Order: sequence, then structure tokens, then C-alpha cells
Amino acid sequence: MNRYAIGLDYGTNSCRSLLVNIDTGEELGSVVFPYPSGHQGILTDASDPNLARQNPQDYLDGAVTIITGAIAQAKETHPNFNSDEIIGLGVDTTGSTIIPVNVEGTPLSLTPEFADNLNAHVWLWKDHTAFEAAADITTMAEKMRPEYLAKCGGTYSSEWWWSKIWQCKKVDEAVFDAAYSWVEHCDWLPAVFTGSDKPENTMRSVCAAGHKAMFSDNWGGLPDKEFLDALDPALGELRGRLYDKAYDSKAKAGDLSAEWAGKLGLKEGITVAVGAFDAHMGAVGSGVKAGSLVKILGTSTCDITVLPESVDLEDVPGVCGVVNGSVLPNHYGIEAGQSAVGDIFLWFVNNLVPDSYGTTNDEKFIEMGKRLDGLKPGETGLMGLDWNNGNRTILTDVRLTGVILGQTLHTEAHEIYRTLIEATAFGALTIINRMEESGIKIDEVVNTGGLAVKNEALMQMYSDILQRPLKVAASDQTCALGAAIFGAACGGTVTIAEVQANCCQMREKTYSPIAENSVIYEELYALYKTLHDAFGTSEWQGGLGHVMKDLIRIRQEQRKG
Repeated sequence: MNRYAIGLDYGTNSCRSLLVNIDTGEELGSVVFPYPSGHQGILTDASDPNLARQNPQDYLDGAVTIITGAIAQAKETHPNFNSDEIIGLGVDTTGSTIIPVNVEGTPLSLTPEFADNLNAHVWLWKDHTAFEAAADITTMAEKMRPEYLAKCGGTYSSEWWWSKIWQCKKVDEAVFDAAYSWVEHCDWLPAVFTGSDKPENTMRSVCAAGHKAMFSDNWGGLPDKEFLDALDPALGELRGRLYDKAYDSKAKAGDLSAEWAGKLGLKEGITVAVGAFDAHMGAVGSGVKAGSLVKILGTSTCDITVLPESVDLEDVPGVCGVVNGSVLPNHYGIEAGQSAVGDIFLWFVNNLVPDSYGTTNDEKFIEMGKRLDGLKPGETGLMGLDWNNGNRTILTDVRLTGVILGQTLHTEAHEIYRTLIEATAFGALTIINRMEESGIKIDEVVNTGGLAVKNEALMQMYSDILQRPLKVAASDQTCALGAAIFGAACGGTVTIAEVQANCCQMREKTYSPIAENSVIYEELYALYKTLHDAFGTSEWQGGLGHVMKDLIRIRQEQRKG
């Protein structure tokens, strides 16, 4: 008998499925569903560029399309395939992506009263309307509960749970009062599939709770009522309608209900795993282990590594959290990342690259890639800061912005493109350095996502700058694969390690650092770090008068060979 599992990956603009044979690693079906609501699935408000919401109905409609579609593909290519041999289902989502729900667990935006109210819809991870609330939470925690901040990098983010809930209270009390509770997207979908979507029955993910909601067993779960009351008594009152326990994704959220089995074409009663965030599942789908950092390279990046819980691990300032069980059971999950990477490149080609490079975005990227071949590190004379969408790690400040330094009247578009790639790589190195300063050794980097597969020039620059070998996961759908692995393992008939051994493979090509390039990048990184600290921290003291001249000197030395 064959054994299969299916994983669902809910991203920012679309969701996708992966149907995989857990004994061989063969991938039998995968379907993508672009969210139809808003612009590329995001509901926005022209008066506030920080607002980003979603329609939960898109999630439900997408589930039907991507699961039935994957099953249809499997049947077409494998005539002996039987969907009754699918033993489990797992879900990953973006986060912190939160939903206000009523006492029945129904999202408020799916009720007639709030159907047209953006505040009643899903608050997407990239919604930054709560930046003032986040700053106030950080200030209060510094005074009352510094231990809360120590576990989430030292600064609370506007992307996270409490900031968004409090912002809702500030701007729309009608929605806040109507919300019996709030749920993460990654908790809501498994609850819906298993018929346990009443808030008190919903299994909550420790991945979401620990990284975004200040949840820790060290202080008894969520932040205490005294602290929340100090922020706003309404938050303290809400606490009792949230949750006391959180679970890793090896736990079972429940069994697939008859209703949803019928909609999805699956067997009733198969196990559904507790959900988690996309990057954490992607790390599992990439074979994450101690000493290995998994980079999910996409519109933004998320960096994940693990350490066994037996290791005495100190808090890591500036990362997005250190949470036991958020990636693998009985391991600390350490999360960091960058708020924009692919998004920066896309912004650049959409707005600033001339038509002399091509008439379509693809043509422009291809032409710029060709012109990069003739450039050495430092030859552009440029330096950038990769903060076009703020800084997620290690400064945790959404109000920082991007910088391009060193432009002249001779600067060309492909030179700026190279500088943007280098800036994101320098940002990645800053994250690794912070981890290693805290005792987390990073020996290799495993990459996944579209950029890792399609952009060889970027991968080589990253290897040269990080000075580590870069591997690329074989699967194009590592997040969905990780979800499928947990879907299979939560039933207890197979272990996570067994399924990883069968399914998590690497592509043949490994990128290794070129020594002569790394030497130049060490010098350039010192300049990057000067700009990073000067613009990003209030404590920095020093001068910037040397930076432009050093860039010119390195440029001239590289051009002369």
C-alpha cells in the first residue's frame, strides 16, 4: 500500500498544494490558486499605505481548488493512485496573519454586518498600521516585563499579534467589541477542516503563539493580565477568551470532518496537523538541522535554524524569536528574516529600469543578469541598505527606508541591480553574525524559493558574501512539503525524521565562495555595517566622511585589476 500526504501552503498572494508519496518523496500533484479579492489577493486602502488585509473566503475557496486539483493531477499521471491512501493533511500560512471571529469561530467579515468593513477582514502579516501600538508595547514591556522582549529579539513588531489587535481597538471599537476572540490563520484553517473552529476548541500553534504573541511556558503562556491591563484594560479582558496552551505541529489538530472530506475529495477522518508559519514548515521541508540555516528566498526572506532543547541557549537580541517546538519538536526554533528581497528587485525593475534593457520585466531581468557577468565585486562603486520595506532583523524597525549610495552620472541600471542584491546579502550576513555571536553556529545555508532556483548570479554573490556553501532544496514547494510531513507524522504511524529522509533532497549544484571575491566583500561589508549602524541605531557614534571615498577607491582598484 502506498502512503501519501498533502500539504497546503498559504502565501501572501496565493495558496498552493503538494501531494507527495511519503515513502519515496515523489511529488504527484501541485496546484496554485491566486486569491481573487483585492489586488493580487490583498485588500488595501489608498489613504493608508500601511494597510493590508485579506478575505478569508479566498482561503476556503482556495482549499477546495488546490486539493481537488492535486488529486486530479495524481490520478491523471498515476492511474493506480487512490486518494484513500492519503493519510494526513498539514497547513502552513503567513504570519502573524490574524482573524477576528465571533463566538462560533466565524470570521466577522463573513457576516452580513461586517462584510464591507476592512477592519473585520484578515489582518495580513504585512499590515503595518499598528506601528505606534507596537512601539508602545515595546516601551511597556521594557518597564514591566523585559523577559517578554528577550524572547522575541528585544523589540515588538507591528507585524505581530498584540499590535494588530490593539490597533483594531484604537480605530474600530465596533469590530473589536464584536470579536469574541482572535485566531491566527494557521490555527483557523485546521480548525475549520476538523470542525473545531469554536475558539475554545481550536488547537493553537506554538509557532504562532511563541514568535508573535509573547507566549512562553516560562511565564505561564500569554502575557499576564496585569501587563495587558497596563496597555489597555480591553486587552486584559480579551485574554480570558484566547488560549492557555499551544502545540507543535507534531500534534494533531483533529480528524477531517465529513463535511470537508466531501468538499475536498479526501477520506473522512484522516489526521490534520496543528498549523504553523510558512517559513518554519519550509525549513522542515528543506531538511533543517542544527548547524544548517534555511533561507526561504522570495519577496521577503525568512531565516530558520534549530538547536536541540538540551543546549543551553541564550536569548538572541534582534531576531524574531526563540521558541521551543516552533520548527521541530524538542528543538528551539530560531527565526529571523528580511522584510523585502525579491520585492526590492521587482520594485526596481517596475519603476526604474529603462526600456533599453527590454520591454517586459522578464526581459529586463535577463538582460541585467547578462551584464552582471562582466562586473567584479566593488566595481560599481555603489553601496545599498536593503530597507525598502523596513528592517525585520536585527534592527526591527519598520520606519527605516532603503539607501543607494555612490551614484554618479555614469551609473547604469544593472549596476544598481547588483548593488541591491549585494545589500540583501549583507543583510543576510548581519543576521548570521548575530546568531553566531549568541552561540548558534551556522556551517551551511540551505536555500529554497524562486530566487534560489532561478537566479544563479544572486546565489554566487550570496555565497561569496556569507562565505559558506549554499545548497538548494530539490522541491519547488518546500513549505507545502513541510506541511505534508507534519500531516503524515501527526497520526503517529511515521516519524518526522523518517519522512524527511525520504522527501528532503538537495539539487546537484552547490554554490561555493570564491576566495578573491570574499576578500573584497569583507571590505565592502565593513562599509555596509557602518551605514547600517549609522542610519539604523541611535547609539552609533562615528563619521561617514570616508564611505564614499572608500567606495571610489575599491571601484578603481577592481577596474584596474
